[in-house]
Amino acid sequence: MLIEEIMKRKVIALSAEHTVSDALSIMLEHNIRHLPIVDDAEELIGVITDRDLKKAVPSIYSDKKDVNVFTIPLSDVMTINPICGHPMDFVEEAAVIFYDHQIGCLPIVSHNKLVGIITETDLLYKYIELTGAHQPGSQIEVRVPNIPGILFEVSKVFHEHKMNILSVLVYPDKINEDNKILVIRVKTMNPLNVITGLRNSGFEVLWPNVPGISQ
Repeated sequence: MLIEEIMKRKVIALSAEHTVSDALSIMLEHNIRHLPIVDDAEELIGVITDRDLKKAVPSIYSDKKDVNVFTIPLSDVMTINPICGHPMDFVEEAAVIFYDHQIGCLPIVSHNKLVGIITETDLLYKYIELTGAHQPGSQIEVRVPNIPGILFEVSKVFHEHKMNILSVLVYPDKINEDNKILVIRVKTMNPLNVITGLRNSGFEVLWPNVPGISQ
């Protein structure tokens, strides 16, 4: 999946000449936590976040009550030369950037112009959609040998039981590196028949570990 498929295209942006007060008002009005900063040519020059503003604005418990802080231009508090992405980058690559750099947003730039933005919340929502976690269903975890074709063999069991698979995730087995853990989300609230089918086919079902079903 490409970033252009999930990015917000209508981006609220400010200029470096806007003030801390301007940024606070915009964030409050639109319930957002990140604002790209652009120049007159709509080219990205910085990013301001709610964390930046919290550092700039004195706490209500602080002895400093300098109201002039609200007139500080964003050029003085913004992060310059921020990390950015391209619309044709893969979402997985963007997720790694978020993880590696511990950032909350990724401005998207094409031909030096700001064209979109994605946030860590956007990635979380997309993950939920891709895994089908927001749909009624059940989760099954199966330990399998890490060999070619094993996913096909497992999928045949679900086909035989006419079970619709919503998503499949593959994790390393912490106990034995020669195995993998398949986390399969299925579109049913009663997966007992397919669990029995998996075990009858020789697969080790880790979850759900249902009492009364032969191990």
